[in-house]
Amino acid sequence: MTKKMKEISPGRYRESFGRYYEEFVIGDVYEHRPGRTITQSDNIWFTLLTMNQHPLHIDDEYGKGTEFGKTLVVSPFTVALMVGMSVSDVSQKTVANLGWTDIKMTHPLYVGDTLYAESEVIEKRESKSRPDEGIVTVKTIGKNQDGIEVASFIRSALIPREGKAVEDKIDY
Repeated sequence: MTKKMKEISPGRYRESFGRYYEEFVIGDVYEHRPGRTITQSDNIWFTLLTMNQHPLHIDDEYGKGTEFGKTLVVSPFTVALMVGMSVSDVSQKTVANLGWTDIKMTHPLYVGDTLYAESEVIEKRESKSRPDEGIVTVKTIGKNQDGIEVASFIRSALIPREGKAVEDKIDY
């Protein structure tokens, strides 16, 4: 369970999310919920924010003429949602994201689809240069409402050891 309560004074509690380095176990899978149904507005706003002008993401008539028969959700939005969904389980306490690799878009995601994500811990090791932290690597998979994989990536992050997260050091 990633949500914890920290008693900050008698009868007063503060929520705490995320995991410390020690809490990650290779092979564990975290199902990220809730899912997210993609709207046309979501898709268009993301293309505008990122200056992606490809009509396959913003022009329904153009999309009808493609092999997909309709507009597609822009791929970086799919990846961004998957990362966001994973924060409370994987990276809420993260010191730094170290990178993403092996990003794959394996099936089209359409406006109106609901995206779900899950992350499997595939590797972890102590940091050689930062004794209060370790490196955790997960594989995150996105699936649509029918359980079809639509995207995946590998992500590594620098995670603090128990008692060494920012929230453990400051009172905010």
